[in-house]
Amino acid sequence: MRLYATTVVGVLSLALVTGCSDGDAKGSAAAVKAPSAAELKKLIIAEGEVPGFKVAPVPAGRAKPITTDSAACRPLARVMSGLPPLDAAARTDRMAMENQKKAPSDKPTSLDDLAKGKFAEAMHKSLDRDVTTVTLASYDGDGAHKALESVRTAVPACTNGFSAVQAGTKMRFTEVAEEQATARGDGLVAFAATTNTGDGDPAPVHAEVVRAGSTLAVYFTTNLGAMMDKKTYAVSPQVVKAQQAKLK
Repeated sequence: MRLYATTVVGVLSLALVTGCSDGDAKGSAAAVKAPSAAELKKLIIAEGEVPGFKVAPVPAGRAKPITTDSAACRPLARVMSGLPPLDAAARTDRMAMENQKKAPSDKPTSLDDLAKGKFAEAMHKSLDRDVTTVTLASYDGDGAHKALESVRTAVPACTNGFSAVQAGTKMRFTEVAEEQATARGDGLVAFAATTNTGDGDPAPVHAEVVRAGSTLAVYFTTNLGAMMDKKTYAVSPQVVKAQQAKLK
């Protein structure tokens, strides 16, 4: 069990499928000046603003980017690294971690209990919570539109997956699929990317990119407990709702 969790964390240290996305209307974005980094810091979610989640700075260990030699899939790798799909004029980020779910009441106290699977149950429960990286990125002119379009183009181009590296560890995303987005905005794209654990089990992660004028909100969510129990999960809707409300 420990090897399983370690493998997933090692491959997707960014602590860390079907549907559709809305079109992106460029509108008058070309005339808009990008918000500064200071302005973005006022717009990003803060502690106490997302019910059921703790919001904090992104830990340094979680900020190791995923890289790929595939130019077509690079915007997806950047999004899953908590980065904007294309370089931005300014950006800032936060990590929102779901509060611990209630643990099983009958905790393991003996080897017999371990054999009955109570230890595994307790571990799965402790890991069953969403961890979402939120990044705000601003662009001059129509840069936000182009950045979002790079993701929209990459999703179908990378349907069969792509190879990548994170912190020196090689991995392969075996599948990329478009998903139903949680938010509403001037344009948005949502997708799931699937890799495998050391045991060969699928390990999906979820991302969503939403444009609000000249600003992109990038969301990337993982849930180790859900992966281990083969449960479905998605980009944390509570986090998206709180962040998009601040961008209106």
